Amino acid sequence: MDFSHWSVNLAALAAYLVVGVIHLLGVRDTVTRARRRGRSLPPELLARAVSFQAGLLLALLAVVSPVGYWSYRFIWVRDLQDVMLAMLAPALIVLGAPWQPLHRGLGGRGRDQAEGAAADAGAADMTGTGTARPGWQLRPVLAAAVFCGSWWVWHLPGPFDAALHSSAIYAAEVVSYLAIGILLWLALLGTRPVAPLMAPMRTAGLVVAVAAATTVLGLTRAFSHAVAYPAYLGPSHRLLSLVSDQQVGGGILWVIPLIPFSILAIFLVFAWLRDEESAATDADLDRLLRHKSAWPSRPSLR
Repeated sequence: MDFSHWSVNLAALAAYLVVGVIHLLGVRDTVTRARRRGRSLPPELLARAVSFQAGLLLALLAVVSPVGYWSYRFIWVRDLQDVMLAMLAPALIVLGAPWQPLHRGLGGRGRDQAEGAAADAGAADMTGTGTARPGWQLRPVLAAAVFCGSWWVWHLPGPFDAALHSSAIYAAEVVSYLAIGILLWLALLGTRPVAPLMAPMRTAGLVVAVAAATTVLGLTRAFSHAVAYPAYLGPSHRLLSLVSDQQVGGGILWVIPLIPFSILAIFLVFAWLRDEESAATDADLDRLLRHKSAWPSRPSLR
């Protein structure tokens, strides 16, 4: 394999190894404790672990791979990198619900041992057999506003070009994308021990609003004929003009984010329909149990 076009970022590699190993240690500890107490391990435990590790790897590949290398030369690759860091990788990370495994991997075990029966409940939650409980009081609207604001600010010509020439600004951009992405998906999805605060249809409306904000930015770049990022002018654009490069990048910002947001919106609509059906069924049963029979009472025998 030719590694001549692979970027090297030791800080990203170190962060990936540290977080990945801590998470795996926490998962191993959860499995060990569950088996010691005779608990069965649900299949979602493995699925969550795989999802988190995949999201972590995707975030790494966005920085340490040909994507990282070519993002310094082509706008469309930079935009693809942004989508990977702010939307795709955070979605997988949040779906992986890594918070408690990470806590255990860091050695957060004494509290469980001291609480006795409460420890069993905590272990059940970590293996996916418990009930998700509200944790951090995330405000979905605020999280969505922070995400959209940061997404637009980082794609303004000034910050976008500045990250190309400053490693510190570039690092701040990468960390910012991961942070706001995780914050957004936590507010929209909620994973143990964080529960979403909004009803499914309200959350679906918020998803549509975020998708609209990202779409407008993509359309603005895709149909613009003016140079927005002059820092990318150079010999790399001999075959692909800077404006064409910018328009391809706009298409990426427009289309790719719609995929995860559309999937989530459909899921939320189905969740709302399921809740409505369940509520209607409960109401019907309640009326049936409370209903007094219209049949005449049986006469007593004397």
